Amino acid sequence: MAPVYRIAVIQLHIEPMQHESNFTKACSFIRSAASEGCNLAVLPEYHLDGWKPDDPNFRTQRADYKKYLSAYCSLAKELKICIVPGTALEKDGEDLANVAHFISSNGEVLSSYKKKNLWHPERPHLVSSGHTAHEAFDTPIGKVGMLICWDLAFPEAFRELIAGGAQIIIIPTFWTHADCSPEGLVYNSRAETLFLESTLISRTFENTCAVVFANAGGPVGRTNPGTYCGLSQVAVPFIGSLGKMGEEEGMSVVDLDMQILEEAEKNYKVREDMGREGWHYDYTLDRGGNKSNL
Repeated sequence: MAPVYRIAVIQLHIEPMQHESNFTKACSFIRSAASEGCNLAVLPEYHLDGWKPDDPNFRTQRADYKKYLSAYCSLAKELKICIVPGTALEKDGEDLANVAHFISSNGEVLSSYKKKNLWHPERPHLVSSGHTAHEAFDTPIGKVGMLICWDLAFPEAFRELIAGGAQIIIIPTFWTHADCSPEGLVYNSRAETLFLESTLISRTFENTCAVVFANAGGPVGRTNPGTYCGLSQVAVPFIGSLGKMGEEEGMSVVDLDMQILEEAEKNYKVREDMGREGWHYDYTLDRGGNKSNL
């Protein structure tokens, strides 16, 4: 029998530049997730400060990330729960990077990922991971890969992680309706919702994987329609969205039965094809002579 993992996606309403209150609220949600027996809790991108690059404190507050990362490690160990605490801005030489960490239930950071595909407004302020390979890693809930927000738009990122054996892809996100241009909104005021709903499910079928998607949400009872996308969920093949949320802040707890991924692979044989000698696209996964380990 394949294992079943209980996962909490936390759709936090992020108060800009209010890192202490955002952290306190995030910890409260994580404690609730642990009380419900969750194996993993995931927070959104920029969950401590939001995205305010023109704020004079935007660059200086990144110095706090080590303090908060350490606190999340202690919380994970105390509650015996794995945590992906969204993302934080971290120093990268003289630059800033947007980084996600996977913290194990024993409080150890198992892996870190620096956002590769920066959204257009991020590029003047942050550096990308460039040509560094996407890497899957072992966790208490199996083989995992991490992406961040706009990485979702690139199938190549998923393929690299799947070639490394990832079964669950975790994606902290800060994605709103404002990410669509005024011209695009004329065609469809909910274009970003359509983008997310279509792409999340497609990626699970294309890769016989699960996607844990944690987006930011609006304030409860005060969210203006057409601002926050929300839609935090766990997506899987065959079924689609599990525990999909609306636009407001909250938490969704989902039981992920890993058997569904095994059945999807039996049916679609994506990984089998990728691992076959002479696979048509094997050149796309050649990193300095390191081929897929499928």
